[in-house]
Amino acid sequence: MTQKIRTRFAPSPTGFLHIGGARTTLFNWLFARHHKGTFILRIEDTDEVRSTQDSVSAILESIRWMGMDWDEGPLDNDRDQGPYGPYFQMKRLELYQKYIKQLLQEGKAYPCYCSKEDLEAMRRLAQLEKRPPRYDGRCRNLTDKQKRDLEAQGKKASIRFRMPDEGVTVVPDMIRGDVSFENKLQQDFVIQKTTGGPTYNFACVVDDHHMEMSHVIRGDEHLSNTPSQLQLYRALGWEPPKFAHLSMILGPDGSKLSKRHGATSVLEYKNQGFLPEALRNYLALLGWSTTDSQQLFTPEELIARFDLEGCQKSPATFDPVKLTWMNGEYLRKLPVPELVRRASPFLEAAGLKPNGGPQLERAVALEHEKYKLLTEVPGLVDFFYKPLQFTPKAMDKVLRAPGVKQVLLDLAEALKDFAPFTDKALEECIRKFCAERGLKTGQVFHPLRAATTGRTEGPTLFLMLEVMGRDMVLSRLRETAARLN
Repeated sequence: MTQKIRTRFAPSPTGFLHIGGARTTLFNWLFARHHKGTFILRIEDTDEVRSTQDSVSAILESIRWMGMDWDEGPLDNDRDQGPYGPYFQMKRLELYQKYIKQLLQEGKAYPCYCSKEDLEAMRRLAQLEKRPPRYDGRCRNLTDKQKRDLEAQGKKASIRFRMPDEGVTVVPDMIRGDVSFENKLQQDFVIQKTTGGPTYNFACVVDDHHMEMSHVIRGDEHLSNTPSQLQLYRALGWEPPKFAHLSMILGPDGSKLSKRHGATSVLEYKNQGFLPEALRNYLALLGWSTTDSQQLFTPEELIARFDLEGCQKSPATFDPVKLTWMNGEYLRKLPVPELVRRASPFLEAAGLKPNGGPQLERAVALEHEKYKLLTEVPGLVDFFYKPLQFTPKAMDKVLRAPGVKQVLLDLAEALKDFAPFTDKALEECIRKFCAERGLKTGQVFHPLRAATTGRTEGPTLFLMLEVMGRDMVLSRLRETAARLN
């Protein structure tokens, strides 16, 4: 592509960044990075009632956490960076007014005095007549006197754009091909609300033109808005960007993804212990694939291989099981020090500190192959750092078996001066202990694990004992034996 690539993600700050929005952000970011273009973040805060600063902060935090840096856009709730700002639509009202006036002067837009009740009556009538609900154009040709009379009655006007009555509007879509819309089925849509603020369909056209967007990549729910937006581009004499509408995301049951399928907010996935790079990799595969169906990508590979030709028209299915599997694959590839760093918020929340216990890195490394989520890390290593707590199975099925107390006391005696206290040497020593007493290994290994961890399952036994260290092992063997009195 010789054209300078400029893409954008333009969320409405009325809630958290959800999975669909995160996927849209990612595809725009990947497309810009692949073509060495510019990725812009713009906040479309024209919903005066529902837009909040908290939502802006949550959206920025989500995108930053996922590692999708933007080249232009807001630095925070108050400051912008980039030559095309401001990047909050409510700070661009003067620009929108300029083009509202132009469209009114050219007869391409008109004031509409219909109330909410009038519009609701139109909708009900359309339902009764079994036709699509649409504005009936009653304010299209009001005389100046009629307008003055309505204003004298205290009626406030919105501004509507005059859509063509005949023909079709063809949307050239980079994923779906040409999509045609009959103009007679469209309606004159509002471009300025009675409050004076712009509507989404109007403001995004003005901004995409002034911010020189080359491509608009967005969810397919926006496809039905595109004919209206294309007519606006034509009315204002502007060249539209190229459009690509991404496939819908469905839940595992085949319905549209929603809260009933589990977490939908990006920050919820962060709190559940997913890695941002794993979530990014998984989202990239929702509606896009490579010719060789590659599943796992390094960040560099994802940028190098992403293109819109790989995007599919058919809906994508969000599979939390596959996402969790993929997260586990990423966790296993992390060096142990980095794994501990990533898990540190969860370890700290669980009150786990290596005071009086082994180094966290050694403890965490024992179960490296098992982790699927960062939230699982504390639960698999907490027995090193907390007082012994026995599961019912460990106490009732293992430790209360006949002869166990004496086995534990004899083990403590056998190990008190044993050296070196390393996994291979410990295994040899304890197997010899079993042979000398005529015991099966299970009669010793199982009580040994239960007595030192309080559990019947866990890491490789002898390596775990090495990490635990002589003092802790002896102390726990004796403490457990004392509890069996």
